[in-house]
Amino acid sequence: MLICVSGVLFAGSSFAQLTSEKGLKDYYGAMFPIGVAVSPRALQGNEGQFILSQFNSITPENDMKMGVIHPREHDYDFKRADAIVDFAVRNRMKVRGHTLCWHSQVAGWMFIDNKGDTVSKAILLQRLKEHITTVVTRYKGKIYAWDVVNEVISDRQGEFYRNSAWLRICGPEFIEKAFEWAHAADPEAVLFYNDYNEIDPDKRTKIIRMITELRNKGIPVQGVGLQGHWAVNEPSAEQLEKTFADFAVLKMPLQITELDISVYPKEHEARARRANDYDTIFTKEKEIAQAAQYRVCFEIFRKYKALLTGVTFWNISDRHSWLDDFPVRGRKDYPLLFDRNFQPKKAFQAVVGF
Repeated sequence: MLICVSGVLFAGSSFAQLTSEKGLKDYYGAMFPIGVAVSPRALQGNEGQFILSQFNSITPENDMKMGVIHPREHDYDFKRADAIVDFAVRNRMKVRGHTLCWHSQVAGWMFIDNKGDTVSKAILLQRLKEHITTVVTRYKGKIYAWDVVNEVISDRQGEFYRNSAWLRICGPEFIEKAFEWAHAADPEAVLFYNDYNEIDPDKRTKIIRMITELRNKGIPVQGVGLQGHWAVNEPSAEQLEKTFADFAVLKMPLQITELDISVYPKEHEARARRANDYDTIFTKEKEIAQAAQYRVCFEIFRKYKALLTGVTFWNISDRHSWLDDFPVRGRKDYPLLFDRNFQPKKAFQAVVGF
């Protein structure tokens, strides 16, 4: 059977009963791009066609992270990243590069010298420069925005920067240099600082302070990425409104870079199973609560459309989400707008019903 969605034909039962006449990107075409995090495998066949019907921007979920693309000092692996960028270029989609410098998913060689000791600051900065220059230059003119530095602000009260290997070896100078080197490699790309838990007032204040200090020094930080890993119980409308109002003072582009809304209430300290984690059925009550939360979020996104230059969902459908293994390993979540069969959920209607 062939099903037509947004002018795209789908074959097979997985895509049965898709009836939306417009995709997400069409509803928001006059406001901002709607993106999605992908792998090369997701771009093949029917799923790739589904992505084209709903989104006009893509972000590599893992395939441009340092440990994947640069696993050994003199060895880059561009195969998977190239496949994603090539798909986007062929289909006239925007690409967000993610990410050039992060404390996680980085190969251990980066921090070790040829004697097996901790590398010097000078050598580590040179390695970072070489990595950023090589990767950004390769995709110059194809990637319109980069998450240059990711998650360097600490979640702990009283601690400003995350205590990462980058910070211990280089001090905060690596942040400045990363932006400078990315800008030198592609002066046209928009350079973002990207972080999570941006709705927390303490962390938000620290992010804004860091960006203000960097810009006052002439460092080319050109946008703020708010990840948006939220849940049915947060943020409240008041929290999110205050978050946007505070960041708006910076007078620079904002993007929601990794959006999903868990159907499980957020408990920030949770890392092990609790009794209610075993109730993993996507009930009608969970679906209604999730739709209400998505409605609140997008109402505020639309309010700030003059500053908001993109919204990217972190994964495509409930068939697969990184939240299926985090923070509780093996617990199935349903955080996106489409179910496991790519059918639009109530959350989809909440997002497009304006």
